[in-house]
Amino acid sequence: MARPDETPPDQSPAVRVIAMPADTNPYGDIFGGWLMSLMDSAAGSVAARHSHGRAVTIAVEGMAFLRPVVVGDEVSVFAALKSVGRTSMKIDVEAWRRTRHDDRSYRVTQATFTFVAIGEDRQPRSVPPLTPSAAA
Repeated sequence: MARPDETPPDQSPAVRVIAMPADTNPYGDIFGGWLMSLMDSAAGSVAARHSHGRAVTIAVEGMAFLRPVVVGDEVSVFAALKSVGRTSMKIDVEAWRRTRHDDRSYRVTQATFTFVAIGEDRQPRSVPPLTPSAAA
């Protein structure tokens, strides 16, 4: 998913929210954990759709905070299926910010989330193979 920092993905975001004061630490900065939870939700949506059921996060790779998010920013999270194993899925996720009064967007973080599909018994289950349309 690597692109210049001012070119968001050419797809609809999986999650879009406005950063609010309740999402900050005592210094008024947006919590990294808040942003990470949005990214996990976006990746979880992709994993559940691809696996046709429940999937759980088992790993996050390469999380780096590139720019700050401030109260009032619109945060858009994009997620795309990268690869599929027998029971697992790797999903590339990027979060972008846009101030309320500007059209420019900036990547604030990115990471790869790994999910495992699980069944009713909470044990791993097989997932469909990756197809060109699923990787879009």
